Amino acid sequence: MSTNTVADNHRGKEWLTDWQPEDSAAWDSRLAWRTLWITTFTLTLGFSTWFLASAFAPILSNLGYDFTKNQLYWLAAMPGLAGGSLRLVWMVLPPMLGTRRLVTLTTALLLLPLFGWAMAIQNPDTPFAAFMGLAFLAGIGGGAFSGFMPSTSYFFPKRLQGRALGLQAGIGNFGVSLVQFLTPLVVGVSLIGTSQLFVNKAKGVQKDVWYQNAALIYVPFVILGVVLAWTLLRSVPIKANFRQQMDIFGNQDTWWMTMLYIMSFGTFAGLSAQFGLLIKNLYGAANTDIVQTLSDGTTNLLLMGYTVPDPIKIVFWGPLVGAAARVIFSFFTDRTGGAPWTLAAGVGLFASVLFTSFHLSPDVTAGASSVTSDFHAFFWGMMAIFMFTGMGNASTFKQMPMIFKPRQAGGVIGWTAAIAAFGPFFFGVGLTAMPPQAFYLIGVAFITVCIVITWVRYARPGAPRRS
Repeated sequence: MSTNTVADNHRGKEWLTDWQPEDSAAWDSRLAWRTLWITTFTLTLGFSTWFLASAFAPILSNLGYDFTKNQLYWLAAMPGLAGGSLRLVWMVLPPMLGTRRLVTLTTALLLLPLFGWAMAIQNPDTPFAAFMGLAFLAGIGGGAFSGFMPSTSYFFPKRLQGRALGLQAGIGNFGVSLVQFLTPLVVGVSLIGTSQLFVNKAKGVQKDVWYQNAALIYVPFVILGVVLAWTLLRSVPIKANFRQQMDIFGNQDTWWMTMLYIMSFGTFAGLSAQFGLLIKNLYGAANTDIVQTLSDGTTNLLLMGYTVPDPIKIVFWGPLVGAAARVIFSFFTDRTGGAPWTLAAGVGLFASVLFTSFHLSPDVTAGASSVTSDFHAFFWGMMAIFMFTGMGNASTFKQMPMIFKPRQAGGVIGWTAAIAAFGPFFFGVGLTAMPPQAFYLIGVAFITVCIVITWVRYARPGAPRRS
């Protein structure tokens, strides 16, 4: 059967019939790639919505909100709790709703947190609880991943799933960087609504801003995504009720792959959400004068002469590097398999997290040059962490379709993505409960366990599930 004939048979139908992606003669590649690009476009919008809180949290104190440091960590963490929880729901929806309805409805739901953030930021009396509620609603954008990715995997043969899923997830991850990059660019222009007064006493800056723009700019694209999804997407009939989908939990590889994806995507999402606050809270003290008590009991005022880079202007680099790495390495994993790259990602994460852990406590009394050196080491260490998380994100998603049969692979992708999406929540809790260095060292220990699992189970010659 020719591709054109298959396409004709599918036209105008929501549910496809006789869909066999492993049969190159019957596989409609145009429909598969169209599905990929539309769902990737809407997933990118979902990630941008999901991480709105990470763009707002570092500047709320500058807008006059009297929130504590811990409250701001929690605000950036809440979308992770919501995204992980909602992924547990979204992971079982693809066989029930189908790609068309799932993508259309999920994309439409993004309008709730977008309009909510736009209204809340214009009201200086908005309570912390309301912001937390909006941060939870933003988790819809994160929950989408566990529905979109499995449903997209149904459209591609195994030989292309690493590339297809890597492109979708990697480009979707760009949504994190996009919201952090666009926010400082669009908030300086009056478009709709009332302005807010931005004050930075350390830099002597005071100006009018319109932070509602950071949310409203996505609304036209979300509406476009809804229209595209409803009119152009189709659904693959994968028959599996809720009970049948639970059989993945009887397979030990589900649990091992969950740990590996926590190592990669959990770290990517967690640090993406907290990166701006880490810069502000760890290096913001360098903006202030330090009173040093000398041995004779007198005091000495140290003028630092150093200004920490504005987090809102550089925080996008981390998610950008991680997302780009996910796209790039997805092509390599299709050629070699995923396990060797997961192993490489684990070793890289071990080294970069350990290195960065030594630059989380700058000594502001040592002088401006010392603080500058520490910050540069911290920043480049974080860039390395983000790069290796992107590598691991690509490689683990290549492994799962190779390890599991198609229906189970979709469920495992949804499950692992759900648990790893708690990353922003766990990072937020960890950074409020203990010093950052202690939290990073716990991460080093966890990564070590993941390296051993990857080598023994998947990567070594003769491994039980070499993938």
